Amino acid sequence: MKPTEAYILNQAEPYKSILLHLQILIEHTFSNAHLEYKWKLPCYYIGKRPICYLNQSKDYVDVGFWHSAHLKKYSEFLVSENRKKVRSMRYKNLDDIDDQLFVNILKEVEKYKNKSFLK
Repeated sequence: MKPTEAYILNQAEPYKSILLHLQILIEHTFSNAHLEYKWKLPCYYIGKRPICYLNQSKDYVDVGFWHSAHLKKYSEFLVSENRKKVRSMRYKNLDDIDDQLFVNILKEVEKYKNKSFLK
């Protein structure tokens, strides 16, 4: 089993279901995205550029976006919590995921994949 698969499948519920659902949304949105294991986390890339990472932390799943400094349209949905460059979406339950909103944010992030992480 690959480290990315083990990371996701070894999580307790509801985190495993949340991670699997997010994985489906990301891979359906970007057929050219590939999953790598970096910094002990599953990270999605398009080419050599990172798009997002998945992290089960405390009592939620965190989907971190490196290019979030460019996202003005969806800033009210993103959490920065003492981070300078990365903002994220957080989910405690599978029902918390708004599929359309998540896909829209992914598409917005993808527009900036060739820009610096900073503004």
